[in-house]
Amino acid sequence: MAWLKVFHIVFMVTWFAVLFMLPRLMVYHLETDDQKTRAKFVEWERRTYLLGHVAFGLMLLFGMALLIGYVQLSPLYMKQGWLHTKLLLVALLFGYFIYCGILSKKIAAGSNTKTSKSMRLFNEIPAAFLIAIIALVVVKPF
Repeated sequence: MAWLKVFHIVFMVTWFAVLFMLPRLMVYHLETDDQKTRAKFVEWERRTYLLGHVAFGLMLLFGMALLIGYVQLSPLYMKQGWLHTKLLLVALLFGYFIYCGILSKKIAAGSNTKTSKSMRLFNEIPAAFLIAIIALVVVKPF
């Protein structure tokens, strides 16, 4: 179980790195006028988004293995409110990630309506989720 937890955390950290980096790349992309640089940002955003899918998939895989292991040890594990809240936050954050992919494609196509300032605010959302998720896992308040 300890190794499952290690890999779950490693891929969670990787996914959060993507969640922090992808919107920041989009901010810089929106702020440049150079076509060559814009093309580079399109490629960087695409690669970062792909890495996010891999990291999320592996995080999910190891998380599910952990969950199955904990439920086998104690069937009451699934009745803990903090776990349901954590899973809901992760699902919402996955929605945020998918929306990042949509925004990235819109920026690449030149059909974006977001400003770099609004994207800077948008970039802060994962930090709030990270704090909440870690607090739920460590403190287990309910």
